[in-house]
Amino acid sequence: MKNLAGLMKQAQQMQSKMEEMQKSLLDLEVTGEAGAGMVRVTLNGKGEMRGLTIDPKVVDPADTEMLQDLIMAAHRAAKEKAEAASAAEMQKVTGGLNLPAGLKLPF
Repeated sequence: MKNLAGLMKQAQQMQSKMEEMQKSLLDLEVTGEAGAGMVRVTLNGKGEMRGLTIDPKVVDPADTEMLQDLIMAAHRAAKEKAEAASAAEMQKVTGGLNLPAGLKLPF
């Protein structure tokens, strides 16, 4: 029973750390750029968009597809940064524990 109590205590500590990590990811901001910085997308650590900046030079009513592509590329770059930051925070919380891919925490 001693081992079970210790395991429960560790689980509670991990849950507390997970909650702290979730809150810190809301405050984290990452920016992805495309078109040499002409389009910038800012996301929080959870992948929610917080900002979009478009240089007026890139706005061409005759070529909206290019602008759409730049926005998508900037979003993709920001999302990759947000996912990397989230994974790094998760590693800190789990202490390097190799959890199965796709496992959503907290439970």
